[in-house]
Amino acid sequence: MSAQRKDPVDAIVEQWAAERPDLDTTAMEVFGRVSRLARAMGDRMEKAYAGLGISRGEFDVLATLRRSGEPYALSPRQLSATLMLTTGGMTGRLDKLERAGLLRRSPDPHDRRGLQVTLTDQGLAVVEEAVGAGLAVQTEALTAALDAERAGQLAGLLRELLLATER
Repeated sequence: MSAQRKDPVDAIVEQWAAERPDLDTTAMEVFGRVSRLARAMGDRMEKAYAGLGISRGEFDVLATLRRSGEPYALSPRQLSATLMLTTGGMTGRLDKLERAGLLRRSPDPHDRRGLQVTLTDQGLAVVEEAVGAGLAVQTEALTAALDAERAGQLAGLLRELLLATER
């Protein structure tokens, strides 16, 4: 590690090594850094989306509708399941996005008891701009630290770790 710059996780690991040299802190190093990265990038993404008048959570709703393909419509239940949100949490986001004119709720043509949530033209324009802005922030952070080959390796390693932890 002598040639590498140290990060805040290194300081924590060094403290544990001094106090408990018997501990293998490799997992702490990995998950500590993943957690710090998620928090730092989350803050950067929030700033990118704020310029478009939406939060990260609201972006997630709009992006889920956009990824569903035309006509960019899903039921509130499908949105909640995809985003792992309670129906109450989803209702709040939908209310705000509907008031902003970014989506509309209407009766589901396939289920008289259900609703359908659809992107409006304005919502489609916002999510298109937001996904570009978010990817620019992520790409800037990634390419500042890693070349394409190492970024691909990291993506593969993180995929393996995620799949193993979600089993």
